[in-house]
Amino acid sequence: MARYCVGVVLLGCLVALASSAVPRPKKKPANPPARAIADSERDAEITNSCPEDGFFADAEQCDKYYECRNGEIIEKLCPDGMVFNDYSQEEEKCDLPFNLDCSQRPKLQTPIPMLHCPRLNGYFSHEDPKECGKFYYCVDGKFNMITCPDGLVYNDKTGICTWPDEAKKKGCGSADVFPFDCPAVNETFGLTHPRYADPEDCQFFYVCINGNTPRRSGCKLGQAFDDVHKKCDWARKVPECADWYKGQLTDAELDALENPPTPKPKPAGSQPSRRKPQRPPKGKAVVVEDEE
Repeated sequence: MARYCVGVVLLGCLVALASSAVPRPKKKPANPPARAIADSERDAEITNSCPEDGFFADAEQCDKYYECRNGEIIEKLCPDGMVFNDYSQEEEKCDLPFNLDCSQRPKLQTPIPMLHCPRLNGYFSHEDPKECGKFYYCVDGKFNMITCPDGLVYNDKTGICTWPDEAKKKGCGSADVFPFDCPAVNETFGLTHPRYADPEDCQFFYVCINGNTPRRSGCKLGQAFDDVHKKCDWARKVPECADWYKGQLTDAELDALENPPTPKPKPAGSQPSRRKPQRPPKGKAVVVEDEE
């Protein structure tokens, strides 16, 4: 049965308002009277009536909810790891915790842990805290390990891969992930988020957010970062990186990347025109000649 369902929440509010209007004794008794305890227990009793048909969130537990049908109330639980999304009274939807604010009803059901899955469903960090860019996606206790794109780490708060400085994960900050220190610059220049070539890889470069927080970014395949002009360009145009792709791509493949073939224009009339037919001038009749 439902605890703190909608009816009880309203009753609790009315009792609170009524009690606030009654003068309170100046000195609080050491032990509350038995009548006050009885009233409190009565307010917390389970209700067996529904305000109306629909689905309602529990007031204390984020993964518990109630279905009301024809005055009957049914207590339900989301699958382990999911929480109830009460965006609509008409919809029965369990969602990932990242998509919902459970701060006002933080209780959850007892977890059912499985291999790599602290709960049966959801996204979870790798057990090794040094594996910043790896995490698990669990469905019914079965896991898939996912690796973030290079330079990103798994963010426990959002359930997605983000920059290390955004994730704020212990042991996975920018200094831990990137072997690069942003050069010291003045505050004005730092606000331009200066770029610097990756000293180990011609295709990549670092953007120093506000001049001091590095984020690794990259150029397209076949290109290299020009540290003089601070932009990506074809590797052959960057002297120190002209031979970077040797052994990876042939000259023909590099040429194809730099000079992709121009698509041939389609012959006229190959597709029906999507242009709307022109309307006749206002006030003039359209003359249709009879076919003989």
